[in-house]
Amino acid sequence: MTQPLETIDGGKAWYYCRKGPMVLGEAPIYRASDSTLHWVDCLAEPPELHILKVDPETGDPVEDARVLELEDSVTVAFFRKDKPGSYIAAYYQGVCFLDEQTGKLEVVKEIIPTDQRDELRFNDGGIDAKGRFWLAEIDKKAMAYGPNKLPESYGKPKGRLWRYDPDGSLHLMIDGGVVCGNGLAWSPDNKTMYFNDSVAMMVFAYDFDLETGNISNKRLLIDRRSSYGEPDGMVLDTEGNLWIAVFASNRVMVFSPEGKHLKDIIFSAKNPACTTWGGKDHNIIYVATGKDRSADAKPDDEGGHIFMYKPEDAKGQPKYEFAG
Repeated sequence: MTQPLETIDGGKAWYYCRKGPMVLGEAPIYRASDSTLHWVDCLAEPPELHILKVDPETGDPVEDARVLELEDSVTVAFFRKDKPGSYIAAYYQGVCFLDEQTGKLEVVKEIIPTDQRDELRFNDGGIDAKGRFWLAEIDKKAMAYGPNKLPESYGKPKGRLWRYDPDGSLHLMIDGGVVCGNGLAWSPDNKTMYFNDSVAMMVFAYDFDLETGNISNKRLLIDRRSSYGEPDGMVLDTEGNLWIAVFASNRVMVFSPEGKHLKDIIFSAKNPACTTWGGKDHNIIYVATGKDRSADAKPDDEGGHIFMYKPEDAKGQPKYEFAG
């Protein structure tokens, strides 16, 4: 007999953005040294960077977030090792450094030419245990068809996955086939890399070689195509379970390393977008969400704000920092 899936009420929004709901909150990261939570609203006009001081024990906000306007859309950012106040980030067309005090963006490597901005853009990314920056693209035209609705006549989606190393070298890791690259993460033993394609509604696993940064042996781990929800940003806990923010589902879904669906945490926002571990012991999950912009959006939907959940039996680890 199949056991019913455990569902947990994650509650209402924990931090309400003072200017109102964000269009699309993304890329939360937590810094333990000053107990601050950082995230972006990548689709605001102009795009925004939010920095919020939180209590390291309870996770609660200490004061209102500082909000900086950005020159271009930034969809994911990570701290730089031994470079206080500086992030590495994916902006619309490539790799940039971002200044925490001013919001100034310094282009490091343009990858997508300006004349292709209507076709491609960067989205999510990750830092591996060697401090290398991985960044994934969206094929905007393929994405426009909607979740799992790309016709065969379209051909191979054009989205790619790149790796930018601390020495400044750029490596093409997946040459096409991606609709909406999301949720890059690694197993605790650094032997497996996970990669979501949100709009294709699938989660893939790869063998990962930490020393070389190479990936191989792609396999389908989680298939949501006959169900609902788009696997978006994710983190892993110390046991290797995947905590995935599933867009258009009101929930964070938890899966085992083998892809077994373990439980759901349900929130009052239809569009969870990305997760991070925070708190002194990295036992708090923060969830950035997007506003429900659909025609049938519920009036009480709290998308566009930040949510918090404290698991009773799980914790994570800090996100790695870029080593350059």
